[in-house]
Amino acid sequence: MSAKAFVMVKVEPAATRKVVEQLKKLSGAVVYEVLGPYDIVLDIEADTQKDLTAVLRNSVRTQVGVTVSVTCICF
Repeated sequence: MSAKAFVMVKVEPAATRKVVEQLKKLSGAVVYEVLGPYDIVLDIEADTQKDLTAVLRNSVRTQVGVTVSVTCICF
């Protein structure tokens, strides 16, 4: 069974484009640059909850310029 989440991300203004481009490289991810309280919304899916957590910890939250991430797990 796969695991899916929506992740709202705030980034430093100068880093937005670079973060968007890096996140687009993630397997199973659809990236939206948005206006509002967040700068990016990431729709991401992985094979398992453990895999999803690893991607969020190692590939989203560690991006240079990311200041806040809020994850909503889908079920």
